[in-house]
Amino acid sequence: MKHSECNHFHESKRPAWIIKCIYMVGFMDLFGVSMIIPLLSHHVKALGASPIVSGVVGSTYGVLQLFSSTLVGSWSDVVGRRSSLLTCLLLSAFGYGLLGMSTSIALFVLARIPVGLFKHSLSICRALLSDIVSETERPLVMGHFNAASSVGFILGPVVGGYLTEQEGGFYMSSFVCAVIFLLNAGLVWMLPWTEIQNQHLTTNSNGKNRQTCDRLGNCDANHHGCTVSSKTHRSAGSLCKDWGNMALLQLTSVGAHIRIVASSDLWDVFLVRLLMALAIMLYHSNFSLAMEERFDLKPKVTGYMISYSSMLGALAGCLVGPMTRLYRGNMSALLLHSTAFTCTLIFVYASAGSVWNVLLSSTFFAISTSVGRTCITDLELQHGGSVKASGTLIGAGQSVTAVGRILAPLLSGLTQEISPCGPPSLGVLLALTALVLLLVRTPKWAKMKWKKAKE
Repeated sequence: MKHSECNHFHESKRPAWIIKCIYMVGFMDLFGVSMIIPLLSHHVKALGASPIVSGVVGSTYGVLQLFSSTLVGSWSDVVGRRSSLLTCLLLSAFGYGLLGMSTSIALFVLARIPVGLFKHSLSICRALLSDIVSETERPLVMGHFNAASSVGFILGPVVGGYLTEQEGGFYMSSFVCAVIFLLNAGLVWMLPWTEIQNQHLTTNSNGKNRQTCDRLGNCDANHHGCTVSSKTHRSAGSLCKDWGNMALLQLTSVGAHIRIVASSDLWDVFLVRLLMALAIMLYHSNFSLAMEERFDLKPKVTGYMISYSSMLGALAGCLVGPMTRLYRGNMSALLLHSTAFTCTLIFVYASAGSVWNVLLSSTFFAISTSVGRTCITDLELQHGGSVKASGTLIGAGQSVTAVGRILAPLLSGLTQEISPCGPPSLGVLLALTALVLLLVRTPKWAKMKWKKAKE
């Protein structure tokens, strides 16, 4: 009896240890990336690029992310989390290493291509977490993962700024970032994937359509896709030998997953994500310039405010679990209230008459946006549960966010011409639109969840 209890204790501890390792992957990922992001525009300018060329080069990454997010997410559902995550980390490391050798604009653009196509390690980590935890635990785990990643994004610019002060600082920062991604790949390689697979099957053992395919590991000599029959084993074995047929099979499966997600009734969730992403980006766009024009605030003080807000956003990830319990797992209601709160805070910022009003809005804005980001991801996985492709769902959500990244600078520039308060004012309108959509659709989502629970 004691022996069985001891085994149960160790089995319950293993997933927690694995989840913490995934948190570390997310922390190191954004730590490395945030070392580079603040330095990119300065480096392009140092290479002799004009402002127009610099803008085009800067948008390359966003365009590549737009088209690759859903594809890579779906690919991770087909080939497994381990293979896809290792591929993304290694190719991202190659891209950042190439960036460390970019002495011309052409080489700089070439270095951004593998990063733009394969920098989806965070999305795959989120899909992996959703595979190994239950639906009730998912908001808590996602919130902690976002918090760990945000801490990395806060600390990275400090280290990057220190390295930049050295001779050849940008190139040194790029190589350090590449090494960090290689270390991340090593950590992923050493994870106990057999235990992760068993945990995934245990978590989903009560599901109506239990999948026996290993979406988490690789195809090896003993496991060739689904373990349905010996005939399936033989056909999968021949596919593994014939790389051409295997690639064609993977492409077909990826296309099938994407078609299922595209035909699913998720337009409302994705539209809310797009509207709120635009509203949040408009809030942050030209923040330093707006503070200088509206309140004669020095860039140094503005930098302190941004750091303060980022720290609160990181800590807010730990509040998602308690708030989910407070709402009894009703993520639709939590998203509705956080969206209304976010809309109010954007309005406070747009109409602020003093710096203290801006500081007040920034304090709670970081918390509400962190909660809302976790809620919208959880709702995508809830309403797309029949798809059984969490990687595709999360990738599609990232593609929607990428659309916001492309549109936000354009909308910000146009509204900035009218008034320094133009971008956040437009953000209020977009957030209000999302709020109205949520008011209309939340009752339907509640009915869907009730029917699902009844089944």
